[in-house]
Amino acid sequence: MTLQLGQIVPDFTAETSQGCIRFHEWLGNSWAIFFSHPKDFTPVCTTELGEAARLAPEFTARGAKLIGLSVDSLDRHAGWEADIADTQGSHVNFPMIADADRAVATLYGMIHPEADPAVTVRAVYVIDPAKKLRLSLTYPPSTGRNFQEILRVLDSLQLTDRHKVATPVNWQPGQRAIILPSLSDDDARARFPQGWEAVRPYLRYVEVA
Repeated sequence: MTLQLGQIVPDFTAETSQGCIRFHEWLGNSWAIFFSHPKDFTPVCTTELGEAARLAPEFTARGAKLIGLSVDSLDRHAGWEADIADTQGSHVNFPMIADADRAVATLYGMIHPEADPAVTVRAVYVIDPAKKLRLSLTYPPSTGRNFQEILRVLDSLQLTDRHKVATPVNWQPGQRAIILPSLSDDDARARFPQGWEAVRPYLRYVEVA
């Protein structure tokens, strides 16, 4: 299955390191950062899970839940989490799905036969409270994921949902956004009484929070 941006993501029931969940019910009215790992006790993923756990309070503050997936068993998850705590200094504080039959990985398109049909690819999905897919990333095995970037994208998505804006290249929270071209100047004046800087008629920078 290929997931498309804007599509409602599939629901599923799965065993996790924090008990059995039904995904849509578990998600509730939160955002979700759903990311997969090829298998337990892999070096790059060990560092990623440690960083995700360290940043978990930042995601929580933004109304987002973290959830991971690996095709190994709950017993192996427990052993891996002990290693992560020991080597990374962070205890995994979010559920890890045990997907031994690869049912969830297949449902979410996390298995790419051309890469290795035996394991999941290292995917990241950002899912909004309406259960819609808002971001999809796939990483190669050799490159660690940047969870600061995932946090930045979440900030951008939440800002652009609140206002009719987009965020420019290398945007960081607190910096100017861009008024959408679909919004006329007249409509923009009503929405942004603080005014904006028009570098071009189609490129209008505005301060929003």
